[in-house]
Amino acid sequence: MVHPLQQQFLKTPHITPHILHTKYANQPENDAPNQFLGRDLEHFSEAGFDMEKLHLKRNTPPAQLYEDAIRYEGAILSSSGALINFSGKKTGRSPKDKRIVYEDTSKDHIWWGSVNIKMDEHTFEINRERAIDFLNTRENVYVFDGFAGWDPKYRIKVRVICARAYHALFMHNMLIRPTEEELLNFGEPDFIIYNAGQFPANRFTKGMSSTTSVEINFKRMEMVILGTEYAGEMKKGIFSVMHYLQPVKFGQLSLHSSANVGMDNGDVTLFFGLSGTGKTTLSADPRRELIGDDEHVWSDTGVFNIEGGCYAKCINLTHEKEPEIFEAIRFGSILENVVYNPANRQPDYDDVSITENTRCAYPIEFIPNARIPCVVNTQPTNIIMLTCDAYGVLPPVSKLTPEQASYHFLAGYTSKTPGTEDGVLEPIPTFSTCYSAPFIVLHPGRYAAMLAERMAKHNVDCWLINTGWTGGKYGTGKRCPLKYTRAIVDAVHDGSLAKAEFEDFATFGLRIPTAVNGVPRELLNPRLAWRDSEAFEREINKLAGMFRKAFALYEKDVDEKVRLAGPSSA
Repeated sequence: MVHPLQQQFLKTPHITPHILHTKYANQPENDAPNQFLGRDLEHFSEAGFDMEKLHLKRNTPPAQLYEDAIRYEGAILSSSGALINFSGKKTGRSPKDKRIVYEDTSKDHIWWGSVNIKMDEHTFEINRERAIDFLNTRENVYVFDGFAGWDPKYRIKVRVICARAYHALFMHNMLIRPTEEELLNFGEPDFIIYNAGQFPANRFTKGMSSTTSVEINFKRMEMVILGTEYAGEMKKGIFSVMHYLQPVKFGQLSLHSSANVGMDNGDVTLFFGLSGTGKTTLSADPRRELIGDDEHVWSDTGVFNIEGGCYAKCINLTHEKEPEIFEAIRFGSILENVVYNPANRQPDYDDVSITENTRCAYPIEFIPNARIPCVVNTQPTNIIMLTCDAYGVLPPVSKLTPEQASYHFLAGYTSKTPGTEDGVLEPIPTFSTCYSAPFIVLHPGRYAAMLAERMAKHNVDCWLINTGWTGGKYGTGKRCPLKYTRAIVDAVHDGSLAKAEFEDFATFGLRIPTAVNGVPRELLNPRLAWRDSEAFEREINKLAGMFRKAFALYEKDVDEKVRLAGPSSA
């Protein structure tokens, strides 16, 4: 007699029939008992799910998610073992379609504006029901239960409900995976994501600007996704939730940063930086353990990672440049929107015909020197704020006062360079407050005040490191060599930079070292590195004016000492 599961495979083209182990021979795959019992099932029924027809797959193993994604979604198994998935029309986040529900419990905390756009509760209910109605039509619905936050005192339980195996595997990698015992005792989640991204929002519904909607309701502690299959919306949605809950509920500081810890003396460093500044590269250090690469909480007892995985950019990826990321792309990882060679299934990381925003999501355990669990009960010793200054006027490194640290944290400066986007002909300054403007939920001043308080309490040194241009602006100068930036970071970590002699750097009022081991003297002071002193003064005054204009948004909400910590007028 042919086993039902074998019959299923025999009907599927290009699938080799299994030789089943006797342990599983009496139970077809789709007849596995539902893992949700009692009150759990009631939650799904009350939410509107048709439990008589629906087949829920809870915390499905990666191997089975691979099978489903290949069989039903057109995913590809790459030569490295990673699964190549495609997110459809949307290959990046849709910030203009992000909404937060305006309701009594959170309305007085939210920083309303272009980042946090209001949605009324009724519209949320319409979209939530639309999402659940769509999920009820799917043959398979995937549920992943996991945690956000490695410190049990401050973590939240997250449930993701989705219709794509790709999305389930993505969140399996990005959330903290529960043990069997933790899953058995998971109970009611603290936050739920309803991902019906294959189905569009009704753009005629009040408050909708398109067929895409990504919305968070802090009263219901729910998120609804319609009209986008880009998996990163779920990752950043959870970060937005933690960016709200950690300060408001727990009194802890959530940060868009990477973090590592010294293997010898246990010193912790936080790295803040926008795209292209080197945050991921510089926090990956063979002499230090990686706590995480993107989202952290600075708590009363130490630092912990919010996530259970990494979401790395793949554009122009090579083993030589990023060996740890390259080797993490293996079985269990997801390659998102990466072009591949159909003859041998090898990914082509240089091909940007789908998008420049190619990504890989993998569990943090795939990084050899990751610290597991991703938590340290040690307060930070150093904070490094990274900028890529294409004007070439900021020093490669400067030590910030507490007031300057608050100022530059609020400013969040870097610059886009020509070639990064169509139509960019000269450097474009980018000011992303708290280094996380798209995910900010509370007023930036609230995060800045908490940062200043913690820095003062624990006597933390703060450094502004420019990984951008030196000796001239983009086009005439050159990018600061990575070996020199690494030497500067090494000097931060071995303590020698804190003991160095410093000199004043006018206009920005910074203190810069006169010597760093392994770094040329003329590189440390941009005024010495530029041949044309008049051109230097024009560019530094131009950038200073941009800082003052950008910071005007926060001036009335910060202390006078912080306002005066920025660049002076020409």
